[in-house]
Amino acid sequence: MSEEPEPVDGLAWFGREIEAALIHKGATQNELAAATGYGAPYVSKVKNGKAMASVLFAKACDKFFNTSGYFERLLARISERGHPGWFVPYVQMEKNADIIEEYSPSFIMGMLQTPEYAEAIYRTAWPRETDDQIRARVELRMLRREALERANPPLLWVILNEAVLRTVVGSRSIMVNQLQHLLAMAEKPHVTLQVLPFSAGTPAAGQPFILLTQEDGSAVLYSEAAGRGLINDSVSDVQKWSETYNRLRAMAEPESRSLALIRSIMKEHAQ
Repeated sequence: MSEEPEPVDGLAWFGREIEAALIHKGATQNELAAATGYGAPYVSKVKNGKAMASVLFAKACDKFFNTSGYFERLLARISERGHPGWFVPYVQMEKNADIIEEYSPSFIMGMLQTPEYAEAIYRTAWPRETDDQIRARVELRMLRREALERANPPLLWVILNEAVLRTVVGSRSIMVNQLQHLLAMAEKPHVTLQVLPFSAGTPAAGQPFILLTQEDGSAVLYSEAAGRGLINDSVSDVQKWSETYNRLRAMAEPESRSLALIRSIMKEHAQ
């Protein structure tokens, strides 16, 4: 007999495995909730494929079901399969980066997006996808936040072109919530935000790019073009774009004035 095929929706796949494990163990959903420390509504959403499980929840499930890390590995596999193939290597490097430096001329970077902001972007970019498909994309993007929540988080430095803050993605209320989230993230000691104002003139770069530095000091440049991404570990290229990033950093407003500008633009959206 052939095995049952994997669900196209990764959330449904993970939820189905949780349900099968509960049946095999003879346990209830409430018992799983109590054992993992997550509320019953959360467990219900994960089991029914309505929410993406967190890494901590997956680890707790492995402990509850006494597996050798099955659910944690399954979550990682789902995360990889939900991203375009060319993006998977970057996501893996982002999870373990020591320093992340990003320049955004168009959108707020994925790990700093709110679910509503991400959904608005996906609905515009993928107009033929169903609500479930869009939801799965959003849940996957939210998983990238976990890199900033680990025990030893990376130093994150983000330079935002003023246009990113003023462009209405979804609605003005979505923008208000998104900018509030940015301000909240900026309160974390390992997160630095700068705004490159229109008054600074022509920016040193017209395209988004990210510099990732690992604990051993090795660094790569990540950029995207026409539906594909490129990880470039050329020492000379990384050095060149590091210099470009430093020019952008010098052109941008200092952090205190940047945060004040974000608050000001947020108030404009609120009006």
